[in-house]
Amino acid sequence: MESGSDNGDVTEENAGNDSPIQFPISHQPKWQSTIEKCVKSVVSVRFSQVMAFDTEGPDTSEASGFVVDAELGIILTNRHVVCSGPSVAEAIFHDHEEVSVYPIYRDPIHDFGFLRYEPSKIRHMEVASIPLRPDLARVGLDIRVVGNDAGEKLSILAGSISRLDRNAPDYGDLTYNDFNTFYLQAASSTSGGSSGSPVLDIDGNAVALQAGGHSKAATDFFFPLGRVARALEVLKRNEIPPRGTIQTQFTYRPFDEVRRLGTSDATEALVRSLFPKEVGMLVVETVLPEGPGAGKIEEGDVLTAVNGRVITKFEDLEALFDDNVGREIKVKIERGGDEVEQTILVQNLHSITPNRLVEIGGGKVNDLSYQLARQYCVPVRGCYVCDPAGMLRLDGPDNGWIVTSVDGKPTPNLDALIEAFQAIPDRERIPITFYSIADVHSQSVSVVTVERHWTGFREWRRNDTTGLWIPKSLGEAIPAKPLEPRTATFAFPEDVVGPTKELLRSLVRLSYYMPVRLDGFPRSRKTGAGLIVDAKNGIVVVGRNVVPFALGDISITVADSVVIPGKVLFIHPTHNFSIVKYDPRHLGETPVLAAPISNSELKQGQHVNLVAFNHNHRPIFVETTVTDISTVTIPQSSSPRFRSTNFDAITLDTPLAQQCGSGVLADAAGNVQGLWLSYMGERTQNGQDNEYHLGLSISAVKELIPFFSRGEIPIIRGLAMEVTPLQLSQARHMGLTDEWVQRVEEANAQRRQVYLVRRSQTGSPTASALQELDIMLEIEGKTVTRTSELDVKPNTQRESLQVSVVRQKDIMKFSVPTTIQDTVGTNRVVFWAGAVLHRPHTAVLQQSKHLPSEIYVSGRSKGSPAYMFGLQPTTWITGINGKKVKTLDEFVAVVKELQDNTYIRVKTMSFDQVPVVLSIKMNFHYHPSAEWIKDDREDCGWRKISLNKADDDGTMNSTGIDLV
Repeated sequence: MESGSDNGDVTEENAGNDSPIQFPISHQPKWQSTIEKCVKSVVSVRFSQVMAFDTEGPDTSEASGFVVDAELGIILTNRHVVCSGPSVAEAIFHDHEEVSVYPIYRDPIHDFGFLRYEPSKIRHMEVASIPLRPDLARVGLDIRVVGNDAGEKLSILAGSISRLDRNAPDYGDLTYNDFNTFYLQAASSTSGGSSGSPVLDIDGNAVALQAGGHSKAATDFFFPLGRVARALEVLKRNEIPPRGTIQTQFTYRPFDEVRRLGTSDATEALVRSLFPKEVGMLVVETVLPEGPGAGKIEEGDVLTAVNGRVITKFEDLEALFDDNVGREIKVKIERGGDEVEQTILVQNLHSITPNRLVEIGGGKVNDLSYQLARQYCVPVRGCYVCDPAGMLRLDGPDNGWIVTSVDGKPTPNLDALIEAFQAIPDRERIPITFYSIADVHSQSVSVVTVERHWTGFREWRRNDTTGLWIPKSLGEAIPAKPLEPRTATFAFPEDVVGPTKELLRSLVRLSYYMPVRLDGFPRSRKTGAGLIVDAKNGIVVVGRNVVPFALGDISITVADSVVIPGKVLFIHPTHNFSIVKYDPRHLGETPVLAAPISNSELKQGQHVNLVAFNHNHRPIFVETTVTDISTVTIPQSSSPRFRSTNFDAITLDTPLAQQCGSGVLADAAGNVQGLWLSYMGERTQNGQDNEYHLGLSISAVKELIPFFSRGEIPIIRGLAMEVTPLQLSQARHMGLTDEWVQRVEEANAQRRQVYLVRRSQTGSPTASALQELDIMLEIEGKTVTRTSELDVKPNTQRESLQVSVVRQKDIMKFSVPTTIQDTVGTNRVVFWAGAVLHRPHTAVLQQSKHLPSEIYVSGRSKGSPAYMFGLQPTTWITGINGKKVKTLDEFVAVVKELQDNTYIRVKTMSFDQVPVVLSIKMNFHYHPSAEWIKDDREDCGWRKISLNKADDDGTMNSTGIDLV
C-alpha cells in the first residue's frame, strides 16, 4: 500500500513486515523513533457481535485500537468495534500476545468506545499509553495512521489533514451513522481493518481516531478526540460519562447559506467578531417528535447561543448538553430573521439508548434507539425487530419493522411486549401489527404461530462492569390449548366445470417452519401444496422441497380457513416427496376428500389437467399437454443437500406451470396421475438457489399409501446408487453388444436407453459391488430401460439382487447387496461453538467418496466461535485436542469435558480431503453446547440435552441455531 503526502514524498509500506520503513529524508529519524515507540500500544482487535441488536447484525471482523491507559488497561477504538450488542473480542499486541478484552463504554451516537484488558496478562512487552491531544489537530498536519489495515498486522499509512470541519459521513439507512459532530478529513487510503487506528503526529500524540473512508477516493474520515478525552477521564473514576440531548440533529452551514435562512447581519457580525476564523454556524436539521426540542425549535433554525454563550461548534454544544443533564437550558435561535429564545430540558441520552433485548421464537426485539429514530425523524419509542427471524419474520425478511401490538395488546415498549407474550399459550395463532420505520403511514398485520418450544424466551441485559450481556428467563410457556374441531366449506371457482374441481377438497396448503437448517437446506420456512391421499387417517403427500427433514413445525391450512398442525411421518430417500399426518378430528365436518388415484401412467403428448396453487395461494385449473417424460439429473450443489435422483420428470406445455410450485396432474375424470413439484437445485455463483418445477408420476406414491393407512412406516430397500440415461449409440462404443441392443429395443419401444451408474452411496453395501460407469442391463432378469425399474418394492426383504452390467466393455453378472434407505433423515443434532453438527446426510454420502468421520459440519451461525475461527460448513471434525473422534458419541463425550474461555485444537477434513487444524475459543455464555435427539414422546418431537451449564432455561440459545 502506498499513499502520497502533500509534498510528494515516498511513504511507508508494509510496516509490520521485515522490510524497512521509509520516511521523507528530513523527518525520517524522528518518525522512525515515534513509530517504534507507538506500535507497542497499537493492537489488532478481532471481534464478534454474537447476536443482532439495534442497527447491527451478528458478524465477525477485525479492526484496530490503541492503549490510552496502560495502567488500567483501557483501549480506545470505534463504536462499531466495541459493538452495540452482545459481543466477544480479543486484542493482539505488537509482539503477538493475545488478551481477552471486554467493552466498558460505547458512545450512544459517536463512533468511539473503550475496551478493557487485564494489564498483567501482557508479560513480554512494556506497554505505554498514547496521549490524546485533540488540540494539536490542524489543517496541513503530517500524520501517520498505524493499525491493522485490510487484515494486515501492522500497517502504517501516511497522509495529511485537509479539513477539520467535515460533516459526519453517511453510511446508509438502517445502519449506524454519526451526527452532531465534525469529522476530520485527510488524504490517505486506509481500508478494512484500519477502523480504530490512532492518527499520530510526529511526536506520537493521537490527534484523531480513524473511523471511515471513501471507497472511490484516497480520502479518510477521522473522529476528533475532544469528547473522547473527556469520556476517558470520567471512566477512570469508574463513572459513566454523562451524555445529554434535546433530540435534535444539527448541521454545519457556511455563512452564505445561513444568510439565505434569514440570519441577520448583526448576528453574523457578532459571530465573526468573536470567532475571526469561523466560516459558518450550526443549523437545526432534524427535531424528533415528542422529544425535548419538539415544538420549541424547528428545522432551519440557526443556533446562536446556549445559556448566553455564543455556540458555533458541535463540541462546545455537546459539552453544554453533557454538563446539564436533567436541567433546563436557554437556547437562542434565529428563525427567518427573528430572534427566539426557548427553555428546553436536557434529557439523559443513555436513557434512550437501548441496553437490552428480548429473544422469542427465533427473533429478537429491542426498544427503538435514538440512533434509528433520528434517521427517520420518528418518536423514540416502540419495539424494533432487530432480527426478523422465526415467528418474527412477519412480512418477509425485510428489516425495519416496529411492532405496535401483539394479539391486540399495544406494545409501546419492550416491557409491554414481554407482558403480552407471557400471557399467550404456546402454538397459539395471533395477529401482530407493525409498520416499517421507513413508512410510518402504512400499518401491516401478520398472523403468526407463537413458538415457545424450540428456542428460549429471555431478556438479555448489558452489564458494563463485566462486559457481558446477562440472560434472564422470562418464564415457562403456557401449554398449548387443546384444538377444538372446526368445520369449513370449500369455495369452487365459477368458471371451472367437471370432476377436476373436486380436487380442491383434496388439496391443502402446508407451511413448514424449521428452527434449524439441517442437511444443507438453505431455507428456514417453506410453503406449498399437499395432497390428501387418505382422509380417514389424515395422510398427506407433499414435496420434499417443502418438508426436507423432520425438525420443525407443520401448519396445514384446509379450505383456506382452518389451520391444524401436522407431523412428518416419512421422507422418501430418492423421490421428491414426504408424507405428513394430521388428526382428522380437528377438521370436524369439513368435507375433505382423499384424492382418487389413477391406474394409468401419463404419456408424452397426452392431455392433462394441472390443478395447483399460484404464488398468491389461489387455485388454478389449466388444461395442457405433456410435452416430455424423460430422466433428468438435478445439478449438484457445492453444499450437499437433498436432490431427487433416478426419476422421470414430466414437463408441460403451459407457462403457468413454472409459476406454480406445487399441485397435481389429473385426467378428465379427476383422477390424479402425477404430482407437480418444485425441486431444489444448485446454488448459483451469486448466492441464489435454483428451483425446478417438474412433474412426478403418482405411481411412486401409490404403492406406499396402504402402509400409512395401516399405521406402518414402509422400509425402502434397494440399490443405493445414482444413474443417468445413456443413449444406445454411446453404449455401443462402451461394450453394449448387438444382442443387448435388441433386448433393450424389445423392452421399451418408446424410449431406447440404458443407464450409466454415476456414483454409489458411500459406505453402503451397494458400493461394494457396483462401480462408477457401470452400464445397468438387467435386475433379477428384467431388462432396465425405465427409472421405475430401478426401484425395489417397499418392505422387500431381499438382501441382494442379481444384476447384469457392462464394465469396461465386459458383460458381467453378479449379486449386489441392497441397502436399507434412510426414510427418517437427520435424527440427532449437536450444537457446538455455534456450529451445527450431525451425521453425514444422504446427499453427502452421494457426493463424497470418503467419510473421515460421522461428525459433519452442516452449518454455523454468524458471530459464533465457529464463524470467527473458520470452522467451515461441509467439513468433518476428526480430532479435539489431539484426541481422535469418529462418532457423535465420542465427540459429545469430549465436549462435556471442555473448559469455557479456552482455546481448543480442532482437527478437520475439508470436503476435498484437505486436513486443517483450527484453534477455536470456547464461549459457553453465548454459545452453549447442546444436542437434540428425535423423540416422538416430546411435544415438539425432539428431546433437548444441555451439554454444559451455560444454558439457563434448558433451551438452546438461538444464537447457536441462527444459521448462514
